[in-house]
Amino acid sequence: MRFPHRLWPFCFALFCFLFALNVQAQGNVIVIGQAIDLSGPNGSIGRDYVAGITTYFDSINANGGIGGKRIKYLVRDDQGNPAVSAQAVSELLEKDKADYLLGGIGAAVTDAVLANARFSQSGQTLFAPLVASVKTYNSRVLFWRPSPEQEMQYIFSYFDKLGIKSVGIAYQENALNQDMYQYVVTELRKRNMLMSGMVRVGASAADMDRESAVLARSNPGIVIAIADTLGTGVFLKEFRKHAPRTFVAGMSLINLDTLAEVAGPKALEWTVFSQVVPNPLSKKSLIQIDHSNMMKKFRDEDLSALTFEGFMVAKTLVKAIQTGKSGRDALQALAQKNIVDLGGVTLSPSETTHRMSNYVDMALFRKGGGLLF
Repeated sequence: MRFPHRLWPFCFALFCFLFALNVQAQGNVIVIGQAIDLSGPNGSIGRDYVAGITTYFDSINANGGIGGKRIKYLVRDDQGNPAVSAQAVSELLEKDKADYLLGGIGAAVTDAVLANARFSQSGQTLFAPLVASVKTYNSRVLFWRPSPEQEMQYIFSYFDKLGIKSVGIAYQENALNQDMYQYVVTELRKRNMLMSGMVRVGASAADMDRESAVLARSNPGIVIAIADTLGTGVFLKEFRKHAPRTFVAGMSLINLDTLAEVAGPKALEWTVFSQVVPNPLSKKSLIQIDHSNMMKKFRDEDLSALTFEGFMVAKTLVKAIQTGKSGRDALQALAQKNIVDLGGVTLSPSETTHRMSNYVDMALFRKGGGLLF
């Protein structure tokens, strides 16, 4: 059966109409992509971070989007694998035409994305990756959080005020932790503090128990954990057998819920952790209230420091888009401001460090559980 010639004009007009609708729809969407660990070793961190980001974008879309444009937030699970992350970013740029890219977790993943040819060609800035390694990056990365050095400086200053001069280290040896270990050792010398001993996290259970006992007998005022969540949990489980009331300090990318599962709630007493956001359970500022209300409305999940960080990262990105510039120019324009007010929490961007925030606080576990900021 031959197609009637008289219908060709109609079909052509319909095709043009549908094509125009598709172009118009694409023009009314801002695509934000992210490759991040949702099921690998840092999956619990990634899920909380993404929950906070998603919640803020949902709240924006529910109120008409940004200048009438809806946010399309695409998340790919990279499982903490650098190669998978780089490939996912390529697809987000090529297939999904992402206008902005949010970063993943860790220096290895971040390095893989930066080395990816498609990312290099895109001219985009990788925004707000979660990196705890002491490593210098160029302007192709714009961090939201303060540097790991700032966090460690805050930990040292916090305990320096208590007159503590003897410090132990729990060290999980790998390429990502080597720089931080050297930084801590150097800082001890600068502050005339004594390194009283070290436990090698990841050694056999017998060796960790023996080294923990030796460290406990040296009576350190504080032990600094340079390890991931699982490693810190295993260390605490062994160390608390010998030193139930010695301070142990870690950094903000330790997932505290997972830590409690691994070490047990009792082992978390006398532990402190640097935090890069204010208390997510407090309602002292407008953004803390908004975070709490929006999480209840859109997610119905527990609040955490990482859901709050994700919420503020998303709000910061929206402010960049609202400058009227696009892509890298929008982020750089925001990074050049002296102050960015997120609603009672202010950012002080630094062009030299490529970081939006320098906020650091300390949280400690109360007896019986629960964090006290």
